[in-house]
Amino acid sequence: MNSLINASPHPKLSFSRLPSQIPSRFLSSSNQVPCLRRKNAVGRLFVRSDAAIDEVEHLVYGHSNPSISSSYRPNEIPKPNQTVLEAQARVCTGPEQTRPLSEEQAFKVLDTILKSARGELKDEEVSKAQLGAFFAGMTIRANSFPEHTQWSEGERHAMDFFWPRLLHVLPQDIIFIADPEGTIMGSGCSIGPNYGGDGIAEMRLVGALREVLAGGHLGYEEVQGVLRDVLPLNSDDVGSSSVNESLLAAFLIGQRMNRETDRELKAYCLAFDGELGPLPIADVNSLTHYGEPYDGNTRFFKSTLFVAAVRACYDESSLIHGVQWMPPKGGITEGQLLKFMGANTHLSPAHAKILLEDENVGFAYVNQKEVQPSLYSLIGLREHIKKRPPLATTEKVQQFVRAKGREAIVAGFYHGGYENSMLMLMKRRRVHSGLVIKGEEGALSMTTKSRAANASKGLPVNHCSGFRSPRLDVLTDIDGISRESFSIDVNAEDYGFEPTDTPRTDRSVRKNIELGLAALKGEKGPAYDRIVLNAGMVDHLMGCAGAEDVITALDRAREAIDSGKALKRLMSYVQSSTKVL
Repeated sequence: MNSLINASPHPKLSFSRLPSQIPSRFLSSSNQVPCLRRKNAVGRLFVRSDAAIDEVEHLVYGHSNPSISSSYRPNEIPKPNQTVLEAQARVCTGPEQTRPLSEEQAFKVLDTILKSARGELKDEEVSKAQLGAFFAGMTIRANSFPEHTQWSEGERHAMDFFWPRLLHVLPQDIIFIADPEGTIMGSGCSIGPNYGGDGIAEMRLVGALREVLAGGHLGYEEVQGVLRDVLPLNSDDVGSSSVNESLLAAFLIGQRMNRETDRELKAYCLAFDGELGPLPIADVNSLTHYGEPYDGNTRFFKSTLFVAAVRACYDESSLIHGVQWMPPKGGITEGQLLKFMGANTHLSPAHAKILLEDENVGFAYVNQKEVQPSLYSLIGLREHIKKRPPLATTEKVQQFVRAKGREAIVAGFYHGGYENSMLMLMKRRRVHSGLVIKGEEGALSMTTKSRAANASKGLPVNHCSGFRSPRLDVLTDIDGISRESFSIDVNAEDYGFEPTDTPRTDRSVRKNIELGLAALKGEKGPAYDRIVLNAGMVDHLMGCAGAEDVITALDRAREAIDSGKALKRLMSYVQSSTKVL
C-alpha cells in the first residue's frame, strides 16, 4: 500500500532497493517496482487489493500485519498485567459506573499483586502505574463514592486478608495511595499520613494527591503546577524532574474518577501551550482544528481524513492532530491511515503550515509526539492506568497552527456532560466557531444509520452542540468575538440520505483506506454518504461561507468528490508531506 502514490513515498525508503525475493507476479515488467497502482480512463488513481499489498506491507514496516491497528503499539512499552488491568476497568471509573469486585475477583487481584511484589511474576509483573491506579480507585471509592459503588463485602474480606501481607512488600508510595490517612485499612500504619515524597516535584504531587484521594478538587494553578513539574515523564533532559509513576497514575485516574471541574480541565488543556515556541500562522481564510479521540476507532469506518480532503477543495482548511496509537482502545487513527498510504506522519507545526497553504493540498496532520512531547511521554502510563485520564478530553481541544482568517474547533465526545466543558475550552481558545459531535464510538463521524428504538440513554448519536459567529448583531462575548449557540440531533434522512448501516472495519487500517478511497473515486454507498454528511453538515453548523443552506453545503461536498478533486487533494498530501522536510 506504500506505493499507492509513487515508487518511493517514504523519505528513507526506495522501492528500487527492495529485496530480490519479491515474487515476479507482484512486479510490473517495465520498472520492477511493486505494481500497486494504475490509472483508469479519466486518470484517477485506484487501489488494487491483492497479495502484493501484503507483501510490501511487511517489507516496509516490519510489523507482522501493519494493516491492523494493534500492530502500531510501540514495542518499547511494557505490557500491563491483565488480571489487574481487568480489575482497573471495573473499579477505576465514575461514581455511578464503578462495578465492585466479587470476593473471588478481589482475592485473585490482591493475590496477583502480592506475588508480583514478591518478585514471583517476572513475565507478568504488576507495574507501579497499575498499582497506583488500582489503589487510588479503591481509596476514592472508600472515601467519597455513593454506597452502592463503595467496597463490596467481598472486597473488604479480601483486603482484610491480604493487607497485612502487602504491608511487608509494597513500597511506601503505594501504601500511601492505598491508605493516605491511615483510616481505611484499620492497620494503624503511619506510613500514609507521614508520606511526603522524594524531591520538590514529588512533594507537590503528593500534596495535590491527598486532596484527590479524599474526593476533592484542585485549583487551576495547582493542576498546572503539578503537570509542569512532572512532565515530560522519564525525560533525559537536564533539569527535568522524575516522580514515581504510581503517584502520577493515581493523580490522573483520581481526577477523572472525581469528575473534573471546568477549572481542572482548563488547566490540562492549556498546560503545555507553546511548548515548542510560538505557533506558526497559516495564510488561510478558514482553518478547522479536528479533535478526534486519540485512541481511534475499533469498529466503524473512520471518515475524518477523507472529509478533510473534501473540504480543502473549497478552501476550508483542516488541521487534524492525534497519534499513531493510543490506549485504551488502540484503534484506527488518522496517523495509521496516512502512514499506511506512505505519507510523512512526523510533521512539525511549521511543516503543517506549508501544507495548509499549499493550493494543491489545503489540510495537514500533526502527531502529538512531535507537537506536544510532554503529553506524549505519558502514552505508556496511559495504557497501564486503563481508563481515560482528563487528557483524553482536553487533548482534543488543541491548536498547533493558527490562521490569519476564521478559526473553528470540532471535537468528538461520548459521555454526557463533557460537551459543555469542551465548548467552554473552545471559547477559551478564542475561536470563531466550536462544535462537539457525539459520533459513532465517541468519534466525529455522524452516521446515516437510523436510530434504534432501544437506543442507549443520554444524548443520541449524531447530537451536535456548538457556537458560531455568523452575524454582527449577536451580542459580543468577553473576548470580543460574536457568537450564537445551537444544539441539534442530526437525522440524515431529513437531508435525503437513505438509512444505511455504517461499514465495519474492525481495526483494519487497509479496509478503512479502501472504503475511503473508493468513496473519493465516486463510488456511491455508505462510506460516500458519511463523508458527504460530515463535510457538509460541519460546514453548515460552523457557519462556513457558502454553507448557509445545508442542502447547498451537502451538494458542494458531493461535487468535490464527483469531480475527482478530493481524491487528488488526498494524493497530493501523501506526496507533498514527504517533501517538506
